[in-house]
Amino acid sequence: MKNGIEMKTGQTFPLTIKRIGINGEGVGYFKRKAVFVPGALPGEEITAEAVKVMPKFTEAVIKKLRKPSPDRVTPPCPIYEKCGGCQLQHLDYKAQLTEKKGLIVQALERYTSFNIEKLPIHDTIGMDDPWRYRNKAQFQTGVEKGRMIAGLYSPNSNEVVDINECIVQHSIIDETIRLSKKIMNQLSIPVYSAKNKQGVKTIVVRYGFETGDVQAVIVTGDKRFPKAKEFAESLMKQKQRVKSVVHNVNSGNTHLVMGDVSTTIAGSDTISEKLGEFEYKLSARSFFQLNPLQTKKLYDEVKKAADVKPEDNVVDAYCGSGTIGLWIGKNAAEVRGMDTISSSIKDARANAEKYGVNAKYEVGPAEKWLPAWKEKGWTPDVLVTDPPRTGLDRKLIQTIKQVKPKTFVYVSCNPSTLAKDLVELGSVYRIDSIQPVDMFPQTAQVECVVRLYLKG
Repeated sequence: MKNGIEMKTGQTFPLTIKRIGINGEGVGYFKRKAVFVPGALPGEEITAEAVKVMPKFTEAVIKKLRKPSPDRVTPPCPIYEKCGGCQLQHLDYKAQLTEKKGLIVQALERYTSFNIEKLPIHDTIGMDDPWRYRNKAQFQTGVEKGRMIAGLYSPNSNEVVDINECIVQHSIIDETIRLSKKIMNQLSIPVYSAKNKQGVKTIVVRYGFETGDVQAVIVTGDKRFPKAKEFAESLMKQKQRVKSVVHNVNSGNTHLVMGDVSTTIAGSDTISEKLGEFEYKLSARSFFQLNPLQTKKLYDEVKKAADVKPEDNVVDAYCGSGTIGLWIGKNAAEVRGMDTISSSIKDARANAEKYGVNAKYEVGPAEKWLPAWKEKGWTPDVLVTDPPRTGLDRKLIQTIKQVKPKTFVYVSCNPSTLAKDLVELGSVYRIDSIQPVDMFPQTAQVECVVRLYLKG
């Protein structure tokens, strides 16, 4: 309210930015109402212009930057504001690390009644060089002047921003996507059409930083992929690092990039990647951390938190290709894991066999397998979970509270769902440490490793 009158779209007003929001936007308060401003930084004084007025909050843009933050820098990416893939390139990297710790604190303050000052929340572990760190890209396709383009959707739109170079992903990925677009245009391979559900939806490229292997996955709207063999052979001939070309079918209209059906067109079904002493086989749909340099730091923090003893049984829930379980449980009595993606479990079994780890992996959710194993007399001493951004399944939380592993390490990529889950786990577990790790520099995302101990 301003002078008793409700704010309207287009109205300008002075605003001081207090903090960074969960999506990287600046957050200020006008007449006790939260105002979200993309591109604004803590401490800045701006003239804001309302673009969307809601009962409990307002969205605005910077009309005038009256007092810039000393941490404001010039974004090096020429399409930074159009793309939307990064949110914090305009913030100095050291300040990014501080703000990411702040995001965890904010979530805990909002969703819990914990005494924040007494929680052991450590400083964010960052990167020496926070660029060119991503090992995978998922670029949507579009059409521009009759030719296929590929990139990311512009914020709040269905418009694809054509990206020829992305400075947060490895240059080999850029080269492979550019070549893929070129070959598809030469072969007149169609872009996806929502009308007939045919054509190429997404180009997915994954690169092994240590091995040099490249996998290209072409996602189409149905099983038709004209000139697929010709495309694959041309790509592998011109880019010899490409060891695997896969066709994936995703006929659904969902946020998921890939569907359930994958077929190898040329090369091998998997590529290899190394982390520390381990080399992993990765198929098209296998989960693998996107920042291999920081993954070593993240997994070392998990290993330290888990503190696995030779007599311990370990469960790696949401295990993907088994990376965390192998990293922390090589010398454990037994490692068990589960995932709902069968190809990931196939990879996990192969990885465990390769390194002689006593491991057992099953397809399905953790809330199915933990009770089944307990019924047969097997329970974990250490549980590690690395769930998606939605957090832990409610059934899994109840299962964990019943099985009660003595040490529980929760790897989270979403402070909000983490905070909510910690409230539900609070009756059984106490928080021993919270360690933020910056897996995605230049973005508003933050990962953290939480060590929980069984009470009593």
